[in-house]
Amino acid sequence: MNILSSLLSNLNYGTILFLMLLESTVIPVPSEFVVTPAAYHAAGGNLNVLLVVLFATIGADIGATINYTVAYYVGRPVVYRFANSRWGKMCLLNQQKVEKSERYFDDHGMVATLTGRLVPVIRHLISIPAGLAKMNYWKFLLYTTIGAGFWHSILAALGWYLHAIVPEEQLNDKITEYAEYIKLFIIAAVVVAALCLTVKAVLKRRRQA
Repeated sequence: MNILSSLLSNLNYGTILFLMLLESTVIPVPSEFVVTPAAYHAAGGNLNVLLVVLFATIGADIGATINYTVAYYVGRPVVYRFANSRWGKMCLLNQQKVEKSERYFDDHGMVATLTGRLVPVIRHLISIPAGLAKMNYWKFLLYTTIGAGFWHSILAALGWYLHAIVPEEQLNDKITEYAEYIKLFIIAAVVVAALCLTVKAVLKRRRQA
């Protein structure tokens, strides 16, 4: 935990990539407290905000690829066994969370790897059902990159905005406050998008029938 705190207090492109790699595996690193403060400092001239988003997204891709590869080759029983183990619990993981991500993947298909990057809890686990389903890796990587890039861009925009209105000592409190609004908005947007796609698919089947 001390190591994590040290990394969070010394954000640079390398630590951003590493922390987002961890966040995309099974280690609970909150991206809000990595990308948003990094963008906050970028607004002050210490970093480049575009590179913040780029390195965060590369890290997410690497971490998601690790999850995907492990799930692809070891299969569901081993994944569940780890989720229920002491190590899994230390990572705030359990079988129910993995099953939830699988249901999300089953309900939304391959596009779940894109939209899942925007949904809390699902975000860092969606690569597991993609690997279990043996989804084409390059499609998986494309959707992961788009989803992660979009999410990191939102967080970077928040950090840039907060730099103009919030002193640094209040930053974490404001991130927590604004992040909740963003999560609710994104969840609502994903639900609406899923309903629209479902209605479109049903109407298409009826026309074909």
